[in-house]
This record gives sequence, C-alpha cells and structure tokens, in this order.
Amino acid sequence: MAEHDDGDLIAAIRGLARANVLVVGDLMLDRYAYGRVERISPEAPVPILTVTREIAMPGGAGNVVRNLTALDAAAAFVSVVGDDQEGSDLTALIGGQPNVEPWLLVETGRATTVKTRYIAAGQHLIRADRELVMPLTDKLGERLLKIASDAMAATSVTVLSDYRKGVLAPTIARNLIASARSIGRTVIVDPKGADWSHYAEADVITPNRRELAEAVGRDLPDEAAIVGAAREVIGRFGFGAVLCTRSEDGMSLVTVDTVRHYPAEAAEVYDVSGAGDTVVAVLAAGLASGLPLEIAARLSNIAGGLVVGKVGTAVARPDDLVDAVKPASGALRKVVTRQAAAEAAERWRQRGWRIGFTNGCFDLLHPGHVHLLEQARAGCDRLVVGLNADSSVRRLKGASRPVQPEAARAAVLASLASVDLVVIFEEDTPLDLLSAIRPDVLVKGADYTHDTVVGAREVESWGGRVMLAELLPGHSTTATVTRLRS
Repeated sequence: MAEHDDGDLIAAIRGLARANVLVVGDLMLDRYAYGRVERISPEAPVPILTVTREIAMPGGAGNVVRNLTALDAAAAFVSVVGDDQEGSDLTALIGGQPNVEPWLLVETGRATTVKTRYIAAGQHLIRADRELVMPLTDKLGERLLKIASDAMAATSVTVLSDYRKGVLAPTIARNLIASARSIGRTVIVDPKGADWSHYAEADVITPNRRELAEAVGRDLPDEAAIVGAAREVIGRFGFGAVLCTRSEDGMSLVTVDTVRHYPAEAAEVYDVSGAGDTVVAVLAAGLASGLPLEIAARLSNIAGGLVVGKVGTAVARPDDLVDAVKPASGALRKVVTRQAAAEAAERWRQRGWRIGFTNGCFDLLHPGHVHLLEQARAGCDRLVVGLNADSSVRRLKGASRPVQPEAARAAVLASLASVDLVVIFEEDTPLDLLSAIRPDVLVKGADYTHDTVVGAREVESWGGRVMLAELLPGHSTTATVTRLRS
C-alpha cells in the first residue's frame, strides 16, 4: 500500500471495523469537573472553581477499549475493579459500550483508581487522584490469566495497557505474552516504569519519549538518540518494533532493519489526556484488520494528532480519520456529523463562547431564512444549524419534498458566513441533536411562540435561553419549514 494513496488509506480506515482486539490492563475512572473561575479564595491564594458540569468515563485501559469501539472494532476487555461505587460506575460505563465483551473482576478491599480533573476556560487547574496501588492476590491473578488466555483464541491482537496499578504485575505480563506467542497472537504493550524485562518478546511496544528515556537511563534529545535507544531495547528484550510517540515532534517507528519518522499531525493542541491510548487502539485495530505495521502506525499518528485537538479524554472515529486523510474543501468543511459538532461545541464552550442553534428543512432558502440566520449568529459566538435529512422532510412534508436533496441544502447553508456548522439529522425533531450540542441560545423565527419551539424546555433546563428572531416582512420562516410542536 503506497502511503501517498489516499484511496487506499481511506479503505484501510473503513477496514478497522473488522478488528477484534483483547485489552488487558489497569482500569480507572476519569472524572472531569468543568466550571468557571471568577475570584480568588479568601482562605488561601487559590482560585475558586464554580462547577457547572461533571462527566465521567473509563480511563486507563478502559480508554483503549473506548477508542476501539469508536472505530467500530470489537474488543474483549479483562481488568479488575474495587468493591466500591466507582467500580460499579465503571462496570456500567464499560457495559454500555457497543461491541465490548467485558470481564471486570471485583477484588474485595481494592479501591478503584479515580482521577478527577478540574477545568476552567479550557485550562486544567489541578488533578486529584485517589488510588490504592497493589498487586492482585494470587487467586485473582490466576483467574485473570485464565480468562485472558481463553479470550486470546477469539481475538487476533492483544494489548497490555500498563498503568502500574497492579493488574499487570511482572508475572502476569510475562504469562500473558507467553500465552499469546504460543497461539500466534500479536502483542502490543503500552509500558510503564524503567524495567521492561517482563514485556520481553512483545511484538510492538509503544512508549513515549520520556518512558523510553527512563528505560535506557539517558536523555533522548533528537531522532538519532531515539532510534539508538529503540534498537537497544529491541536487542535487550526481543521486541519486534518500538513505536515511540514524541509529542509535538510526531512519532518514530523502529525495527531491527527499518526506521520511519511520522511528523506531528496536530494542527492545535488543546488536551493531551489519553492520546497514548488512542495511538495504541488504532495501531491494534490496524494490525488486527491486516494492515502492515507501517500503515497502522501512520493511522495511529493521525489519530493521536486528532485527539489532542479535542477537549478531555477524546477518541478518533473513522469519519475523523477520513477527514484528516482527505479533508473536505471550502464550505463543505462546515458540514459535520453529530458527534463532531458536539465535540466542537465542547471546545467552544471551554473557551467561554456562547453556542447558538437553529434548525429547519431549508428546502428553498430565501431572504427570510438568511435574515433569521444572521440574527441568530449575532446572538451567539458560534452558530450550529440542524438540517432535516431528506427522509425527515418526506415524512413532514410528503413524498414530493424536498425539492433540493440534503447534500445541496447543507452546502448552501455552509456557504453562509453566519453559519459555523451544519449537522444533518434523521429524526423529525432536533431534540436528540440539541441534547448532544447543549446550546446556550436556541433561535427560531418570531412566527413561533415560546411554547411551540421544540427543545425550549430542554435548553432552559441547562441554563440556556430561547430567542425569537424578528421576521423579514413578507418572509415567514415557516413557509418552507413545517412547524414542529413538542
């Protein structure tokens, strides 16, 4: 596969859904508390964070699984949680993901690892960790090895995601790698610590520059030093390859015979949380779907660049990767998926920008629509437009509509300076889309009343407001858009 062939790369991305990967490692709960800082505490010289929103998601090895499912790949997951509320929360979060076969063992007396990040205006203020680091009991370790070894038979790649919380103790890691090699399964290790002897014979190891430097006991200031260190650990521990992530400098793939350097793909860095998990997940899915190592590494580099441009512990989806390989041109870049719009809204929200939303069929765009959109944009910092899909328009207006197909309607809307994003939705109402984006301002024309605006109650429930824009004389916004009643 030629690296410059975008068509082949796009086919490779679509093929990631064929992957079936086993993940074994430390699971933790990632919590995010978002808010605003407006004053300093009178009790100490520290900022006061007024928390406005909190979310929780699987972290550590759980984030590798989350990234695999975002690629539409299948995953078996073996890990351990404590017998506490956080462990129950993680069990529910993992169980709620598609295409996951979870084996989450519960250890009495173990505290589930929780990392809580406090964030204001897109900036991390502090991270608070709660954990009890200890190896598994012998009995639980034997059970984990049995389950994981059995799961290897149904998967083609095994990922060991080591966060040094106790699940992948040296003996367990060695036995897992031996089991995988005995049945011809590929093993990828995301390592921690200075001693990598228990990862010996792994097919690929994925340290960052700091971790590789720690393993060889010296600084690695440039590419030549990284290559030298990678070949040193390959020779010492029998690894098949080292894929070293180098932050803003990209990634380096080193084997006994070859070296490939991949430049950084991130256009702008917002948050590096979990980027290594994304790299491992895409690499594993690539190898599991039959891609050559060099192409799987290239896709993982692209994915890593995507997630550091998002807020929080993010994932890279197939559409994200396709857009990165072959981006839409001009105004069509504004036409995005629901998930992409939600992530963009989150970035804007963390910058303190007000997000506006309006929706409709926009079948025959006329000056009244343009006037509405301009007013909507004036009432916010970024405007998202929800566009009824063709199927939705037909249900609302009859078999003869729409006059213009959804792709044409979206392109026309995206060409307007007042519109920042366009999202096509299949439902008859925009309620699901509103819930994903959570706008601050919901805009409709003044030919509606507050009580007839779909989503008004929901938007106001999270602190937003409804704006009824004045009409352009002679141009009702409901002339070509069926009024939707809640």
